[in-house]
Amino acid sequence: MNASIVLLLISATTALIVSVNLAFSSENALNPRVIPGSQNLLSNSKIMQLKGAVGPESVAFDRNGEGPYTGVADGRILKWRGHYWADFAVTSSQRKNCTRPFAPEMEHVCGRPLGLRFDTKTGDLYIADAYLGLQVVGPTGGLATPLVQKFEGKPLIFTNDVDSDDHDDDVIIYFTETSTKYQRRQYFDSVLSGDRTGSLMKYAKSTRNVTVLLTGLGFANGVALSKDRSFVLVAETSNCRIVRYWLRGPYEGKHDIFAELPGFPDNIRINSRGEFWVALQSFAQLMSISDTDDFLDGGQPHATAMKLSEDERVLEVLEDVEGKTLRSISEVEEKNGKLWIGSVTMPFLGVYAL
Repeated sequence: MNASIVLLLISATTALIVSVNLAFSSENALNPRVIPGSQNLLSNSKIMQLKGAVGPESVAFDRNGEGPYTGVADGRILKWRGHYWADFAVTSSQRKNCTRPFAPEMEHVCGRPLGLRFDTKTGDLYIADAYLGLQVVGPTGGLATPLVQKFEGKPLIFTNDVDSDDHDDDVIIYFTETSTKYQRRQYFDSVLSGDRTGSLMKYAKSTRNVTVLLTGLGFANGVALSKDRSFVLVAETSNCRIVRYWLRGPYEGKHDIFAELPGFPDNIRINSRGEFWVALQSFAQLMSISDTDDFLDGGQPHATAMKLSEDERVLEVLEDVEGKTLRSISEVEEKNGKLWIGSVTMPFLGVYAL
């Protein structure tokens, strides 16, 4: 490589690191730690190729156990039919030019479905679309219906994840708005700027009312309701932590720190035992700058999945330390003795047998 180009890359990288240090107070951002008790097992994951699609951010199974379903970068939601992926739903009707697997400049037109959750009673699928807000589609799929696209007269800028409470007569949907300033394709600017405009919100199906539960969050991301529905968790990606908001009990309406993490949390998913799987992104993965991956991350960017108890204990940590199979993950869904692993950047799902 030409010496001047090398110097230019070094200068750019140095400037980037300085900017990051200014933007982040967490020491975890550029100093990834060895996690005690971690098992280097995720390299044994099997791969489910998408073929003509990329970025399966979230993974969901319907009330009949069918799936997985996943949303991809061209705006479609796909369903696994046992031997092939089939189109299931879309969040935008304007899909004439939505033919490329990855076209960030078209996301606001084609839609970008991120978090997915099924209503276990009705079979409806709730969708957090980064540009088109909170949406829902029936059990047969098709074009989704918008539920929340504005709040107090202002459009949602970056809807990210969703969870639902369908145990009572009124369905309550919890969802995140990552930022009120930056759209999904500007996520790097949001992180680097230290933006703290993220929110945790709830939508009541019966009244269609939207309520803000928490504001001032740093890159509000994954959402997960506890098994007893006493609290809801929200990932603050740029702060490397998970915040707990109490819905019931003596701390109702208050929030606290549920976990400080050795990486950037993306989605959070609960298993049948009430434990939480958290997908962790490394800093280099978050930036998606391959030329500086090793330098910034202190090693090979790789996948980390952390399981936490509802009383905040670390139960298990699984990694693909060398990034042999999984370099970037955004969600870990436990189903039928397997971990189904999504990635906002890769053209496949990972499947790890427990």
